[in-house]
Amino acid sequence: MNAGFGVKKRTGGNNARRRPSRFSDRDRINERIRAPRVRVVLGETNHQLGVMQTHEAIKLAKSKGLDLVEVAAQADPPVCRIVDYGKYKYHQEKQKKENSKQHKVSKLKELKFRIGIDPHDYGIKIAHAEDFLAEGHKLRIQLQFRGRQMAHQELGHELAKKIALDLDTMGHLDFPARLAGRNINLQVSPLPEKQRTRKIRTHLKGVTEEDDAHHSSNRTDIHEDRHDEPDEDEGGED
Repeated sequence: MNAGFGVKKRTGGNNARRRPSRFSDRDRINERIRAPRVRVVLGETNHQLGVMQTHEAIKLAKSKGLDLVEVAAQADPPVCRIVDYGKYKYHQEKQKKENSKQHKVSKLKELKFRIGIDPHDYGIKIAHAEDFLAEGHKLRIQLQFRGRQMAHQELGHELAKKIALDLDTMGHLDFPARLAGRNINLQVSPLPEKQRTRKIRTHLKGVTEEDDAHHSSNRTDIHEDRHDEPDEDEGGED
């Protein structure tokens, strides 16, 4: 066989491997900018450089070791920033995540307390209340009277005040504590994320995994099927 008739390797066409780009396909950067003239803003300082020929703006950006990025394509002429593209994309993604957190759908959660609850159990429940508020959920709290406890409603109102005070660095009451039948109801909304500070969870001591799991099972989401809690200290609160 004549060696001169060997198969020639393909070096082009659709199967050629492309060199990966550091730029997103959706962003118009440097030579991808189509407009002949653009309004140029320098960096994050918003310093206006005015309207320039696009090729001159690209040249200026590259002379600074930066990129020309189109940020307002609908403007006339389009607005471009001279920025570090990597940092620009990082801040964009960070802002996107922050916006996503703010628009995250919150749920209305519920916790139940018995009047005369044991201090240890109380601490664990308040820690779980902090968890709900830290996740951005509203919290409905139900304080339950049993038997002759209805003759001492002041105990329920004192407990309501204590709960509101213990949660005041994580949330705020939507309305004053309300008596409804044999229960006192409170509703707490979370503070803005940057204002939330835990009091109980960070100082709670002596909580075993079994304790935490037991009380976690008594936390409820009122959008789901739920059942009354079992009496945790039956006969000890009357």
